[in-house]
Amino acid sequence: MITDVNSNKNFTPLLSLHQKEGGKLIPFAGWQMPVEYSGIIQEHRQVRKDAGLFDLSHMGEIQVSGKDALELLQKLATNDLSLLQEGQACYTVMCHEKGGILDDLIVYRLQGKLSNLDEYLLVVNASNTNKILRWIKDHISADKEVHIQDLTHETALLAVQGPNSQKFLQEFCPLDLNSIRYYYGTQTEVAKISCFLSRTGYTGEDGFELYFNPKFAEQLWTTLRKKGVPPIGLGARDTLRLEAGYLLYGNDISEEISPLTAGLSWVVKFGKGDFIGKQSLLKQKEEGISQKLIAFTMENRSIPRKGYRLFLNSEKIGITTSGTFSPTLEKGIGLGIVEFSQMKEDPFKTGMKIEVEIRGEKHPALICKKPFIKGSVKYGS
Repeated sequence: MITDVNSNKNFTPLLSLHQKEGGKLIPFAGWQMPVEYSGIIQEHRQVRKDAGLFDLSHMGEIQVSGKDALELLQKLATNDLSLLQEGQACYTVMCHEKGGILDDLIVYRLQGKLSNLDEYLLVVNASNTNKILRWIKDHISADKEVHIQDLTHETALLAVQGPNSQKFLQEFCPLDLNSIRYYYGTQTEVAKISCFLSRTGYTGEDGFELYFNPKFAEQLWTTLRKKGVPPIGLGARDTLRLEAGYLLYGNDISEEISPLTAGLSWVVKFGKGDFIGKQSLLKQKEEGISQKLIAFTMENRSIPRKGYRLFLNSEKIGITTSGTFSPTLEKGIGLGIVEFSQMKEDPFKTGMKIEVEIRGEKHPALICKKPFIKGSVKYGS
């Protein structure tokens, strides 16, 4: 990894290759990242039908270890990390005391209690890496044995995503990839390079993520590219995740939005013991929420974008948090936060017609269920 102290920009170890391959670079969360190569729609469809290669080295990696590591993380995360087996991962959020989301993240359990050293890898959003690092350190008691290490600049992260990702990657890996279940990972080799390989991703398709030493990044990227898998930029990653109904921090979730509002109650385990934000979230659960995240599809050829206002019967009900053209459905899709504080129960049901204000005109839309599409991801396998 490279950091330009004069411009406060971070560059992935693949910067020169992205430029060589015609990647359009944009600033993203303090990094220079490729947003597209051949075009967002083409790249999107490539991942849906076959496989694509992503550089995700901007994501933050934080190692938390020590005999009190689990106790600390149970206090910070809403999900129950005590249930994780070695090599298993889970999706969770961290909240502040009022229940707002500080970040959504993946937590891997790398070692178990039998080793007498609990070790966890946290993969956090690039925009929140420093914030979460400070949050973790601020909550370590002086009498606890916990070690924190920021591995972001010591870790390259590539992803191969798509229904043919296993078929493509198997050629480079001595391990039978059928042995890696969804949301599990293991140490192995890919193209003779040591990697932590997990069956995870954020596209809705089956796929793998590879964590490894950045000094081998160009070598591994080039090897995979020579076998024909094309590069995919952040633009297609965004449309892919939205079709799959996955949320984006800073859009659909934030410090002002609780996991209950965002439809993430399934990652809030009230029965596991105390955690930061629990009391506020319990109060929301008992009293009911006055906002919620909805999904909708456009009824005409218009395309929703973040910040567009939502209406029901000419009254404003909320705002779009994410919106795009869906290359799979070939129509506009979106997520939005709607309010119903004056009503005793949630009035927004699947199939209800609403309107999206686009450049001063209201366009018809239909509330629907998430995900917008079902990909090849192997849930529970």
